[in-house]
Amino acid sequence: MRRGPALSLRRRLMQALSVAAAGPALATEPPRPALSEPFAWDPVLPEPPMRFPADFGAHPGHRTEWWYVTGWIARDGAPDAGFQLTFFRSRTAHPAANPSRFAPTQLVLAHAALALPERGRLLHAERSARAGFELAGARTGDTRVWIGRGPQAWTLERDAATDRYHARIATADFGFELLLDPAAPPLLQGEAGYSRKGPGARQASRYYSRPQLGVTGTLRVAGKAAQVAGRAWFDHEWSSEILDERTSGWDWTGLNLDDGGALMAFRLRGRDGRDTWTDAMLREGLDGTPRTGLKPAFEPLRHWQSARTGARWPVAMRVRVAGRDLELRPLLDDQEIDARGSTGTTYWEGAVTAFEGGRRVGRGYLELTGYAGTLRL
Repeated sequence: MRRGPALSLRRRLMQALSVAAAGPALATEPPRPALSEPFAWDPVLPEPPMRFPADFGAHPGHRTEWWYVTGWIARDGAPDAGFQLTFFRSRTAHPAANPSRFAPTQLVLAHAALALPERGRLLHAERSARAGFELAGARTGDTRVWIGRGPQAWTLERDAATDRYHARIATADFGFELLLDPAAPPLLQGEAGYSRKGPGARQASRYYSRPQLGVTGTLRVAGKAAQVAGRAWFDHEWSSEILDERTSGWDWTGLNLDDGGALMAFRLRGRDGRDTWTDAMLREGLDGTPRTGLKPAFEPLRHWQSARTGARWPVAMRVRVAGRDLELRPLLDDQEIDARGSTGTTYWEGAVTAFEGGRRVGRGYLELTGYAGTLRL
């Protein structure tokens, strides 16, 4: 559902960003309300229909937005690995009419991770900054989101001429520079891109995916670089109000099926452990017609408990949807991400392999939130 991991962006984010690069709100922000007016984010509505390339870009009037890439990559002489890169944009409740160039009206955050079987746990890193001064930002009109400048910058950008995405991150421990090549136009989730997350009309997001992206590029770990190739899943989602007060977290999966198809499925869990909302999309084959509005069932098959946080994660999962019965097995159990330094949450974001009747049928990622404490958006 993304995607997103939990965005507890109030007090913790303001604390985290007190030392981040300062700058103005995005220049493309909508007209600002007067200081005396009550603050409101743009609501998510079924209309207007999505329009591209405009909806590839940022939607700065909405509260929360993310661009999310996960995938599997092959490495010469080493087991296949998983990777994640997620950029978040948040419009804060800081008065937008404040004329100060240092007012943190727009925040940009990012998470990156590698799942390397030989290491037994994730390598991951996070960054955060205020938008402005070209130090961080999220452009409207097309995908370009970034934090930092020069060789240490983290970036995700779409080339309008080729429809390819370029992703780049650099940390002290690892980095990657990848070219992501879509196999098909954007796949609209929910009702033509309007994805319900609860009974309320505004408990929704605008949401599209780009499954089956071809991946090529360079991976660097501990100072050593290697060429890699694989397949990825891309999500872009924006919202202002998603979860109702009963919800404690969600389980989500995005799978690139081996026949060229794609499956997205999620469930929102209530504080009592029961599902409060579910949804799924299944496309059979690369050219198949997507079936939306499906109702998946999630069943934990095995749990792993983190020694760091005490959270108990259902790392192996059965997903039943549209007559299919898929078993998701993790690349490794410890794919927990502690992002309390940026988005204020801990979640599990893991590379998984999908099996059906004992036969491998796809690969993708499983996202688990709310198991390390009730999720707050």
